[in-house]
Amino acid sequence: MTYTPWWSRVMSYLADGVLVAIPSSVAALIDPRNTALAIVLGVVSFALLAYNRWYLAGRTGQSWGKRMLGTHLHKEATGRPTGVWMAFVRDVCHILDALPCYLGFLWPIWDEKRQTFADKIVKTVVTPAETPLPEPLAPNWQAPAPPENTL
Repeated sequence: MTYTPWWSRVMSYLADGVLVAIPSSVAALIDPRNTALAIVLGVVSFALLAYNRWYLAGRTGQSWGKRMLGTHLHKEATGRPTGVWMAFVRDVCHILDALPCYLGFLWPIWDEKRQTFADKIVKTVVTPAETPLPEPLAPNWQAPAPPENTL
């Protein structure tokens, strides 16, 4: 399997960060003293982060930044998207990447599977978009198809 180069991962992470920071940045530009505006647009930025990094990346394997750079995040064992909860857990685990002088973020440079510490913990990999991946899982709330009548 081909794994995504480190620089591509960094660029997609930065793209995600820039895109979700736009509302907060607008608040700072309009009126840095307007606390209400800063709070509202800060909530909008957080909602964009949650949608992009956890919901979208968890369901499809691609955040906006990963889509721009042509990469997919998926479970190492199955090749399926991680799911919303594990995308969130992976982002929380990035704290461990930062603790030892940000060594975990540099780890993909020499790692065989180009994984961060967070990727190793939640068992995910990032691959180029050309890598064939199965379709995202159907939501859990969908009822299974009824059995065919065999009479």
